[in-house]
Amino acid sequence: MREYLLTLCVTAAVTYLLTGPVRKFAIVAGAMPEIRARDVHREPTPRLGGIAMFFGLCAGLLVADHLTNLNQVFEKSNEPRALLSGAALIWLIGVLDDKFEIDALIKLGAQMIAAGVMVMQGLTILWLPIPSVGTVALTQWQGTLLTVALVVITINAVNFVDGLDGLAAGMVCIASAAFFMYAYRIWYSYGIEAAAPATLFAALLMGMCLGFLPHNMHPARIFMGDSGSMMIGLVLAAGAISITGQVDPDNLFGGSERSAVHQMVPVYIPLLMPLTIIAIPAADLVLAIVRRTWRGQSPFAADRGHLHHRLLEIGHSHSRAVLIMYFWSALIGFGALAYSVNAASMWIVLGVVILSAIGLVLLLLPRFTPRAPRWAEAFVPPRYRRRKVLPEAETAVAATEKGRAAEGSPAAAQESPAADEPEHRTPVVVGVSGVNGATAVGPRSHTASRPASRTAR
Repeated sequence: MREYLLTLCVTAAVTYLLTGPVRKFAIVAGAMPEIRARDVHREPTPRLGGIAMFFGLCAGLLVADHLTNLNQVFEKSNEPRALLSGAALIWLIGVLDDKFEIDALIKLGAQMIAAGVMVMQGLTILWLPIPSVGTVALTQWQGTLLTVALVVITINAVNFVDGLDGLAAGMVCIASAAFFMYAYRIWYSYGIEAAAPATLFAALLMGMCLGFLPHNMHPARIFMGDSGSMMIGLVLAAGAISITGQVDPDNLFGGSERSAVHQMVPVYIPLLMPLTIIAIPAADLVLAIVRRTWRGQSPFAADRGHLHHRLLEIGHSHSRAVLIMYFWSALIGFGALAYSVNAASMWIVLGVVILSAIGLVLLLLPRFTPRAPRWAEAFVPPRYRRRKVLPEAETAVAATEKGRAAEGSPAAAQESPAADEPEHRTPVVVGVSGVNGATAVGPRSHTASRPASRTAR
């Protein structure tokens, strides 16, 4: 565990320290695209944050190769080299896209090539645990196609969810944390060496995200861009492929114990866990494809219909929308992890249900915004106070009423209308969503004339 933590810390430190210089380089290189109509941020922000994340990945792999226990992962398996090869290719394509706006179909082809490079070096799915059937061995073509499909889906799911400051990095960090605990348990508790590469990949992914998050939290100073989002999606997919297709679930249970639990879900957690860690990004991806196809648009056409956009539209602030997405990612990932440890405990199921109910209340909070009583208004945020009109608005209303009362007098008719009519001001209501910049998601005048030519981040 100490060596994994050391690798994680080195990856995070290198990523964090390099992000500042990379930001300056991105500004000099002109990797600061203009604000598009679908963007949430208000100022041009440099991209290319994936450069720092990639060098953090390289540093983590280099340190792990020189550690006593983790060195065996490099000696007994070619998966770390396969990961580095695929990540380097997809990172290079992402850097070019952040600077020169590559076509979406070209990026899709590059994603398939990167997945194929990993397959050629041994990182592929060999078998699948199928409920009520058992372990099913796959042919070479079946494993290759399934591996490429999983890599492409995961990359695009993470890329689609990268729409708010700190959202993609935080969600992937939470998912990789749950995945790390699961993979480490398989490697340490059951003594299955085939789970060691997946454990290492999860630790590296956590380090990359943790090192980049301080620079990317709202308001973000730099974006990871496609060079970062596609790369962390590939690393996440690589860990899922390694734990699913390389670890035989028959080794997790033996003899009568396995026979007794053969019909239970925990036997198939190696198949379910990788799906839970990308559940929300994958759901967003599927909804986006269905929505755009239904409208007669290309599946790669950008829009403002993603889950995080909808959270902003119903009244959540930028930070609260991100925290809600974090909450659901943690609930799904760690809920599946807890269920894999002890599926017989009803407390786990009850806890997941209660937390889900709390999550729904938080999700719908802007629809049913509670108002605090008068005596408690000083202790709650402004959005929970009763609606009040500011002093300027009260003055404007009083002046308007005074002008109406004087309309019938002859003296008022002789005076200049401009002298009597008060300046019209729009009352500002405290606590209404949309007043502050963090909750403004409507069209902006300074972006209306700029074309939205780039695919969704």
